[in-house]
Amino acid sequence: MDSKVKFELEFPIQASPQLLYNYISTPSGLSEWFADNVNSRGELFTFIWDDSEEQAKLLTKKSSERIKFKWLECEDDNSFFELRIQVDSITKDVSIIVTDFSENDEVEQAKMLWENQIASLKQVLGSR
Repeated sequence: MDSKVKFELEFPIQASPQLLYNYISTPSGLSEWFADNVNSRGELFTFIWDDSEEQAKLLTKKSSERIKFKWLECEDDNSFFELRIQVDSITKDVSIIVTDFSENDEVEQAKMLWENQIASLKQVLGSR
């Protein structure tokens, strides 16, 4: 039974889509803000924090636009997490859209975690 809830968050970010994409799609970029260290072997990404390690499979990626991962420990459900870069066609404002899944009672906690992660990303980018 799939009890996870899907949620989406949008964060305005001052950076070019190309630069932003490097930070969300490459091990070196991801290790600057998302995890302490990130390694990849083909489609398999290993995310390392302090003393924990999680593996995710790269599901899809599209240059300067999006990247989508699936945690291996969640293989039996339909959850994933996606980072999507959105550019407003009129203002050219750039946003990053996070789509993720969480247990019902952990959604607020998951959202706070993403807010902190994106704050770190903005710091690395020198963005407000």
